[in-house]
Amino acid sequence: MSLARLAKSRSAVTMSASLIPRVKWMSNVPENTVYGGPKSQNPNQRVTLTHLRNKYKKGEPITMVTAYDYPSAVHLDTAGIDICLVGDSAAMVVHGHDTTLPITMEEMLVHCRAVARGANRPLLVGDLPFGTYESSANQAVDMAVRVLKEGAMDAIKLEGGSPSRIIAAKSIVEAGIAVMGHVGLTPQAISVLGGFRPQGRNVASAVKVVETAMALQDAGCFSVVLECVPAPVAAAVTSALQIPTIGIGAGPFCSGQVI
Repeated sequence: MSLARLAKSRSAVTMSASLIPRVKWMSNVPENTVYGGPKSQNPNQRVTLTHLRNKYKKGEPITMVTAYDYPSAVHLDTAGIDICLVGDSAAMVVHGHDTTLPITMEEMLVHCRAVARGANRPLLVGDLPFGTYESSANQAVDMAVRVLKEGAMDAIKLEGGSPSRIIAAKSIVEAGIAVMGHVGLTPQAISVLGGFRPQGRNVASAVKVVETAMALQDAGCFSVVLECVPAPVAAAVTSALQIPTIGIGAGPFCSGQVI
């Protein structure tokens, strides 16, 4: 073959190759999967308290799912969940403890930041861990501020309804931070509850659950979690309140459910 024909042949091959669509051979394709990296937030799609109130007024079920890490948060985000809870149950589920008590604020903040990077749509709620808000209302406000500033959460959740907890919830709300309450079985109080035991199973206990939930509402909470109480008690609380109830082992009559 002459040099002229060889050069012409190579030129044709080069031209043909340039017409072939370029393909990215990368391990993270497709980029919209869990491995695609963080996504930019869209304020128009972010779930807010206003969004939750509208769903509540329309009688539409509210969805809430617990997450502890970035991959779980991405899947939760894709599913269109309303609320993402970064729970202190990470102490048991992730860290292998027998209770929720050992987890620290620093550990919770690591989980909060990881979830915040993966969940762009839902309202993000972070638990205040045991030992971070019991001493005083000032301590409670300081720790709630950390959850928002350092953990990138939108709101906090605290357990119980003793007078000091009600004051703490009210103080946090007055500081400009949204608060979710939690009554019934409150895992942080297993020392006085005698273990993970259902609540509201007799008249006195049921009345206490209702009264505590109403006190949290009066303190400014935007929602209350009802854990391990009989369905009729949860129904009574839901009927008495003007804010959403989120059930976990509390029957089908709550405003929403959390898993």
